[in-house]
This record gives sequence, structure tokens and C-alpha cells, in this order.
Amino acid sequence: MKSHGQYCPVARAAEILSQRWTLLLLRDLLGGIRRFNDLRRGVPLMSPSLLSHRLKHLEKYGLVVRVSQAGAVEYHTTPAARELRPIIDLLGAWGQRWVRNQLIDDELDVNLLMWDMSLRIDPERFGPGRTVVGFEYTDRPRLKKADWRTDKWWLVMTDGESDLCLRDPGFDVDLYVVTDLRTMTRVWMGDIPVREALRSGAIELHGSRPLADSFERWLPLSYHAQHELPPAPLNLERILAAAHAQAAE
Repeated sequence: MKSHGQYCPVARAAEILSQRWTLLLLRDLLGGIRRFNDLRRGVPLMSPSLLSHRLKHLEKYGLVVRVSQAGAVEYHTTPAARELRPIIDLLGAWGQRWVRNQLIDDELDVNLLMWDMSLRIDPERFGPGRTVVGFEYTDRPRLKKADWRTDKWWLVMTDGESDLCLRDPGFDVDLYVVTDLRTMTRVWMGDIPVREALRSGAIELHGSRPLADSFERWLPLSYHAQHELPPAPLNLERILAAAHAQAAE
């Protein structure tokens, strides 16, 4: 990457962080993801070669350390990277409040949604033994991308641990969640209350009554769902008109 040619710390930091995918990688690394294949699941549109290149880039600047453990390679964040956590959190909060609008089909990513959900879910809520929750997305035949040819996903919670399966794990399913990807994404992001989606029938639950009755309590939401949206829809024309009027005074 070409240098900005400035001594300014903002410019120097931007040279490291502003390349495409870098902030998303740091988001996942700071969230505890350490394995190469797991990092790929968080950025499925990123090629393996580019991911490897970006990790080397972060190593070069001292944000990541490559560690071999029991024959497996892991990537661990350094203090320099961990100091970026509040910055990335603030970017997420700002993005949740000001730049998210109507979801378009290209932004609906079932892989990312289910991966995030598997990381956020608390398996301790399900007690000992195994609990299997199946998700079926009714609009996947229309929306699916070439790399993810399935409309069914399974979350398996076993003795305090969770696992995400893209193929039928072969266990009895305790609860089926049937919905469309747009609805579940909006629920995940906090745009639609879980209770409202259930009441309207946008989300259907089939199976264990105790699991269905407690769905609203154990279903995780995005970390960014806690950030409230602006009190009124963003109206760019109104903002520009107000700015021009203020400048003219």
C-alpha cells in the first residue's frame, strides 16, 4: 500500500488499517477467533490468499502473532491490536445508528448470521446433555450464494459448548426455527423485537414447548443491537438544507 506521505499519526494508522477487510479481520480476532478457517467464515467473500496476505500484514505491524500449538496455527492479538477494541466498537455503534438502512439482498449473508449467532449464544442456558436447534430459511433458494447451497442450519449445544453445523449432524432436533433470512437478520440487528416476529408469524417455532416458550430469552442478538437508532429517519436533503441555511446566516 502506498504511503500517505504524512507524519500525522492518523495518516500512519490509516496506512495499516484502511485496507479492505482489515477492520473486519480485527473485529473477529478481537472477538476471540484464532484459526484461519474460522476467520474465513467471518469474511466468506475474502479469498484464502488475500486472507493470508492480510494476516501477514497485521503480523508485520505487530498487531498479530502467529502461534503454532499442537500442530495447529493460531493468530493471537497483541496489546497494540487490543487497544483498537474501543475504536472498532465505536465504529460499529456509529454504523448501527447512522449508515444502516433498508437491507438489500446482497447484504443478506446466512453464513455470517449463523456464525455470529453460534458465537453469541450461551450454551450454558441449555443445561447438561445435548440440545439441537434447527434453522430453516424459506427464502434461501432465491438468495443463496454459490458457496453456501443450503437453507438449513443446526446449532448443537452439548454440555456447555456450542457448534454450528452446515450439514445434518444426525441428532434428533429439539426445536425447528422456520423464518426468512431478512426477518432473522432484522431480529438479530434489533430492528424487530423477537416477540413481534413470533406474534406475526414471521418466525415459526416447532418442537419442544419449553424451548419455544423461552426462545426470546435464549436467542442471542447482535452486539450492536444494543445501540439505539436515531429518533427519526435520516433525511439527507433536510440536513443539507439546514447546513446551507446556517452557512448563509
